[in-house]
Amino acid sequence: MAAGMVRQGRSPVRGVGGQQDVFRELVESSQDAILIKRVDGEITFWNAAAERLFGYSPAEAVGRHVGMLVPPGLKEEEDCLLERIARGEWIEHYETQRVTCAGKVLDIDVSLWPIRNRDGSVTSACSLMRDITDCKRAEAELAALHAQQRHISLALHLMGASKQIPGARAASRYLPSTQGQGVGGDWLDLIDLGAGRVGIFVGDVMGRGLDAAVVMGQLRSAARALALAGLPPWELMRALDAFTHDLPEQFVTCVYLEADPVLGEAMVCSAGHLPVLLIEPDASVHQLPVPTGLPLGVGGLPHEQVRIPLRAGATLALYTDGLVETAHSDMDHRLDLLAGTLGEVFTTVGDLEEAADRVLHTLLPDSAVYADDVTLLLVDFPAAPLQTAQTELPSQAFSVPAGRRFLRGHLYAWGLAALADTALLLASELLTNGVQHGQGPLGLRVWRSSRELGVEISDRSMPRPRARLAAGTEESGRGLILVSSLADAWGTRPTTTGKTVWFTLLTEAAPHEPACRTRGADKEAGETPAPV
Repeated sequence: MAAGMVRQGRSPVRGVGGQQDVFRELVESSQDAILIKRVDGEITFWNAAAERLFGYSPAEAVGRHVGMLVPPGLKEEEDCLLERIARGEWIEHYETQRVTCAGKVLDIDVSLWPIRNRDGSVTSACSLMRDITDCKRAEAELAALHAQQRHISLALHLMGASKQIPGARAASRYLPSTQGQGVGGDWLDLIDLGAGRVGIFVGDVMGRGLDAAVVMGQLRSAARALALAGLPPWELMRALDAFTHDLPEQFVTCVYLEADPVLGEAMVCSAGHLPVLLIEPDASVHQLPVPTGLPLGVGGLPHEQVRIPLRAGATLALYTDGLVETAHSDMDHRLDLLAGTLGEVFTTVGDLEEAADRVLHTLLPDSAVYADDVTLLLVDFPAAPLQTAQTELPSQAFSVPAGRRFLRGHLYAWGLAALADTALLLASELLTNGVQHGQGPLGLRVWRSSRELGVEISDRSMPRPRARLAAGTEESGRGLILVSSLADAWGTRPTTTGKTVWFTLLTEAAPHEPACRTRGADKEAGETPAPV
C-alpha cells in the first residue's frame, strides 16, 4: 500500500483525515524499519521499527542527515544511492551495512523508491530496511563449514594426485563440481609397483561432499595397499568389492591397470567403469577390450581380467563420467568426441600437460560450471627397456652357477660391470631359494632401463617367500634379509602359474664399461648353491 501511494505521487506523511490515520497505523505496525528522506539526505519520517532497530527516537532522527546511520567506509555508497533515487530509480533488496546509535554495525537489506510531487519531480525517497545480521552470520558460518569440508575433501584428493614414477609419465586433472557440495568421490592413483611395473587407478564413488570424499579416501588407501601387496587386478577387485559392502556409499565404479613396459603388456580389470582409451604412437585411438563388469558393492559376479599389449610410446587415457556425461548429449557421442579429440591432440602435441589442457578445453568449453567432478589421467610409457634377456633353468643345483653366468655375461655386455658383484650375489640367493623351495622350471629374466637394472626369478610354486630373522644356529633364513639390505627395491608377485621374486639396482651412478669379458668370468661353473 505504501508503495502504491508513493507511485501516485502522494507523501505518506501528508495524508488527509482517516486515510492518514490508517496509513500511520500500517507504517507504525510494520516490523521493518521505514523512513523517508529528502534527496539531500535529510530524514523527514521515522517509524517505530526504525526506532527499535537503530535506537533513535523520531524526535532524535527527524531533521538529521541519513549519514548518521552510515558506517564511515560507506559514505560514498549512500551518496550514490541518493543520486540514483534523484534520477527516479527503484532499488530493491540492496544489501549493505548501517550503524546504530550505540555504534553496532548491522547487516541490512534495504529497498528504496522515489517519492514524486504533483509535477512529477523526485523530492524524497522511502526506505524500507530489514536487519539481516543473523541471516548473514548463519550464511557465513554455513559457508565456512562448506569451505572446511571442501578443504578436507580436496586434501583427500590431493593425497592421490598423480606423481611421476620411473618408467611412466603422467598428467592428471581434477576439477571439483561447482554445484551442490562441490568435491565428490572421484579418485586417481599412480603406483610404483617396482621392477618397472606401474599400477594405475581411476574410480568414482557415487555422491558428492565430505561423505563421498571420505569413502573415496578409504577405497583409495585400500586399493593402493592391495596393489602394493602384489594382488593381480581380478583378485584386487574381489577384495575391494568385499571391502565396499561395509561402506556407507556402496555404488562405486573403478578400473585398475597393472602395466609392465618391460614385457610390453598390461593386465586390466574394470568394475563398471567407463572404457579406457589407448592412444598408439601413431595417434590412433581405440577402447581397450575390457569387460565392464559390475560396480563395486553390487557383488554376485567375479570381475574379469584381460591382458593387452602395450607398445612403447603408447598413452593410456582414464577418466570419470564428469568429463563425458552431460544432460543434453548422448554418451556414445561424447565418448567418440573424447576419442577424436585425443587423436587430434596427440597428432600435434607431445607434452602430456598441454594435451590434458586441450582435452578439457574441448570437452568442457564452459570452464566455470561443472555439474559433476571431472577427473582425467593421461599416462604414457615413453620407451621400452634398453635391453632385456631371459632364460629357463631346471630346478637343479647347477642352475645357480648357470644363472650367474647368464647374468654376468649380460651385465658386461651392457656396460654394467660395476653392478656385477651385488647383482650376482642377490641373484644367487634367489635362484637358490627357487631350487630348494620352489618347483621348476625356473625363469630368469634380466633387463635394464635408463635408470635401473632388474632381475626376476620365477617358479611354479604358489607360496611367496618372506624375509625373516634367523636364529644364530640356523644355516638358512638370511637370504631375503640380504636382498632387502642390498637391493634398491625388491618384492614378489603372483603369476598365473606360480610366483616371481624380483630386485632392482639403480644404474644411474654405475659407470659404463666396455662390453667385454674379463678373466674369471667363467669360473662360476663349479660353484654350488649358497645357503639361504
